[in-house]
Amino acid sequence: MNASTMKAVFFDKHGGLEVLKYGEMPKPEAGPNEVLIELRAAALNHLDLAIREGIPQWPSPLPHIPGSDGSGVVAEVGSGVANAKPGDRVLISPGLSCGTCSACREGDDNLCASYHGLGTREHGTYAEFAKVPASNVLPIPEGLSFEEAAAIPMVFLTAWHMLVRLGKVKKEDYVLVHGAGSGVGSAAVQIAKMFGARVITTSGDDAKLAKARQLGADETVNYRTTDFAQEVRRLTSNRGVDIVVEHIGGEVFAKSIMVLRRGGRLVTCGVTASGTASIDLRYIFSRVLTVYGSFVGRSAELKEVLKYFPARRLKPVIDSIFPLPQAAEAQSRMAERKHFGKIVLRIE
Repeated sequence: MNASTMKAVFFDKHGGLEVLKYGEMPKPEAGPNEVLIELRAAALNHLDLAIREGIPQWPSPLPHIPGSDGSGVVAEVGSGVANAKPGDRVLISPGLSCGTCSACREGDDNLCASYHGLGTREHGTYAEFAKVPASNVLPIPEGLSFEEAAAIPMVFLTAWHMLVRLGKVKKEDYVLVHGAGSGVGSAAVQIAKMFGARVITTSGDDAKLAKARQLGADETVNYRTTDFAQEVRRLTSNRGVDIVVEHIGGEVFAKSIMVLRRGGRLVTCGVTASGTASIDLRYIFSRVLTVYGSFVGRSAELKEVLKYFPARRLKPVIDSIFPLPQAAEAQSRMAERKHFGKIVLRIE
């Protein structure tokens, strides 16, 4: 390897795990208002798997380095950068926007027409170096390792936006969080509890449910052995929940609508099962329900959520750490849903 190249995990065609390669790629350089980061850790998201398999609406230039989440040390900065300097320990805010449209100017950068996650249209964090706009670089909260820092941005920003900005979670709310073992699920359980909510969470694995209780979940439901909708009604004395955090789709989405109290809110941020659901719309308007679509979150919200990590009111949940060359094994673990929390790649 020479000064103009770096080690990275990439693919030059879409497909299964077998398309991931570990080798040399061109090393990026920081341009005006950009920061070059020497990465120390990158965290996986389900988005990485979808990008590898290919999303027609989000074509990635090939060869492509995936990865939205990362942390490391600032290696160099371009002209015009005032918020970072070489040697700073930083993490990456994963959402990229134009920065100039009306939505961006009003702080709603996740509503920007060009908003997307790092590692979808341009090279991401499965590499020794990554360049990002200076506005996407934030200091690592005190006391966190690089691996912990990389495990925060995408899932905690997403969960915060879903619960706080859209769901308006408050003390004594009943909150149903699906997928306790997922990154968003494990973050949402913590955020809801921090606001004083009563949290019910689901998983198909009793071991994951035990870990969710350690994070603060009040009640847990194994959806493989128990009908979660019936159990939620029982646990709430047929009142229903105030908020549902949903990212599964299909039947789970449809049944979640049915367990909302009058005036309740369902917030959905993705689909890990089915993209279609059959719903009786009369139930939605007659019970004055609200359904929110949520895509990551506002960059200002990540700055807000990071404030709660130094005192450990919130904490990153790391399932496992793999060396960068073993990215395929790491993605396999995610695809098989064996993880609880975040899977992280260590970059050395």
